[in-house]
Amino acid sequence: MFLIIGYIFMCACIFGSFAVHGDLRSLWQPLEIVIILGGAIGAMIVAYGGNPLKATFKALPTVFKGSAYNKAFYMDLFALLYELLQKVRKEGLMSIEGDVEDPHNSPLFSKYPKVSHDHHVVEFVTDYLRLMVGGNLNAFEIENLMDVEIETHHHEVEIPAQAVNKVADGLPAFGIVAAVMGVVNTMQSLHLPPSELGPMVGAALVGTFLGILMAYGFIGPISTILERKASEGTQVFNTIKVTLLASLNGYAPQVAVEFGRKALNSTERPSFSELEEFVKNAKNK
Repeated sequence: MFLIIGYIFMCACIFGSFAVHGDLRSLWQPLEIVIILGGAIGAMIVAYGGNPLKATFKALPTVFKGSAYNKAFYMDLFALLYELLQKVRKEGLMSIEGDVEDPHNSPLFSKYPKVSHDHHVVEFVTDYLRLMVGGNLNAFEIENLMDVEIETHHHEVEIPAQAVNKVADGLPAFGIVAAVMGVVNTMQSLHLPPSELGPMVGAALVGTFLGILMAYGFIGPISTILERKASEGTQVFNTIKVTLLASLNGYAPQVAVEFGRKALNSTERPSFSELEEFVKNAKNK
């Protein structure tokens, strides 16, 4: 939504201002666009071919969607963690073995579809609950393992943002390539009258303009959005980490969930009373 609004506002300001004294048709140079975008995308394929390229193209449609990790998601996540930890506290660690081994058929996970449909989150939760159930690891060892996994995950989900950012970095350079090629073409046509040489020089300069505009106006902001989405996913794992470690250190489920709530940004963080009421209502369903 904001992506489209931003694009429209930017184009209206840039092209509208130019149209006051210039002819917009002079900026329409399709071959320049082919040179600039083709060169930048080709370079990206060379650098990120294979799985990184697939991940990049898969991530691009998400820039048009809002964040899946909003306040409602975190409310469901905390309610799920509370119920799991409460069950452990009352019935012992072995009581959640079925939920951990088969979360898709677990009554607890099924109550919270926003969480259960995110296989990365479900896998992270169940993996560490499984270690708590069947392992002999202490809280310090589990925390170190969580940190390693979170860091690895963050590096992986940042690849699309890095790839798009490299494209944005390369666009101005390919714009110069297009401009130089236009100048070369003009120099080969010096026998033509000035009335014909002028449009050729203008078309060459449009290459530099388009490269810079596409880099900083269109592609660069997309890499920023993808980077922010990667950070949002990492924050979910950090929230789960804080909650589970608090429980592993002996805190009651209510307190462990409060630890996790404090790890959130203010824009997604529910109030203490809001979360407490939601958890109680969810538990009684």
